[in-house]
Amino acid sequence: MNHDLGRREFLVGLTGAAAALAHRSARAQTARAGTAPTFMYVGSFTGQGRGHGEGLSVFKREGNRWSLIQVLKELADPSFVIVDRQRQHLYSAHGDGTEATSYRVDAATGKLTILNRQPTRGRNGVHLAIDATGRFLAVANYATGSLVVLPINDDGSLAPVCDLTEMKGTPGPHRTQQESSHPHHCPFDRSGRFIVVPDKGLDKVFVYRLDTSKGKLVPGNPAEVVSRSGAAPRHVDFHPTGPYAYVIDELDSTIAVYQFDPEKGAFKPVQVHTTLPSSYTGNNTCAEIAVAPSGRFVYGSNRGHDSIAIFSVDGNTGLLTSIGWEPTQGQTPRYFGLDPSGDHLYAANQNSDTVVIFRVDTASGRLTPTGEVIKVASPSTIAFR
Repeated sequence: MNHDLGRREFLVGLTGAAAALAHRSARAQTARAGTAPTFMYVGSFTGQGRGHGEGLSVFKREGNRWSLIQVLKELADPSFVIVDRQRQHLYSAHGDGTEATSYRVDAATGKLTILNRQPTRGRNGVHLAIDATGRFLAVANYATGSLVVLPINDDGSLAPVCDLTEMKGTPGPHRTQQESSHPHHCPFDRSGRFIVVPDKGLDKVFVYRLDTSKGKLVPGNPAEVVSRSGAAPRHVDFHPTGPYAYVIDELDSTIAVYQFDPEKGAFKPVQVHTTLPSSYTGNNTCAEIAVAPSGRFVYGSNRGHDSIAIFSVDGNTGLLTSIGWEPTQGQTPRYFGLDPSGDHLYAANQNSDTVVIFRVDTASGRLTPTGEVIKVASPSTIAFR
């Protein structure tokens, strides 16, 4: 493990969290930190030129290891998956595809049965999120620059798109990665009021509110925050109790820290921190970000340096200080995730066909390999149940 030789601290005063946010966020933290998962769903890239995976793989925890119990090969590029809060249904987006898919989860076996597919009125869905009511699915269409909403039927299947909005703005300076709008993430904030959409192509983070009475997207006020030129904001996560949001920037290998107003959905930039050690001179792009359930640590993935960057969080300001880096023992960690217990981190090494499991020291934030490595071709996403 490397350690930061030149830590930087930015001392910026921030206002305290609103009481309503603290209450909602405490509930979110409690929901996030649960027991160890029994089932794991790993999506892969299967299409030519994108990967060589078999499809959507289902694993069951048996004793002290994961065992493969099902592979769904019917659908191409199940590149992002999500399980609903009732743990009864799973949804997937599909690489360069133009549809989202719903599945029924067998409560006893964890195995999946396809319910239906619905067009997303765009191409290359890269992320999915379910609203707090469980009645709507948001999808970010990377290639066509749009955010769409699909109603979820009572049986868990998907209804046709009920709203669509396109991201607007001037593309960033990168000639091949920022030629147009590329929304890469669409999670709800901890309060469940806002959908936050980092747009890699436009160097902006957009904010929308979902009107659940009509299934309509309403632009936030303000509707966006501008990132550094060429940063390419990719993914975002939120502090569980404080008014902070953390956006990982793909192209300039940084994490931007924002003060986040949960009532207005407004972002105020307060810090930008590199994800790389000062001694690293190779190429790198960032991918995934996650805040620990405790709110004390932030993790980000480096593709090139092939590591998880680890940061401590100042409890009073939300600012980051580098703790170090843990190699992912593979190439190109496109995705990583903390399991529901918060005690383990799973790194999906897309280009070396492995999911590597690390134990999380919840006191120090550091990661230790457990020795368990799961072979999965071209893994790109993981969901737990």
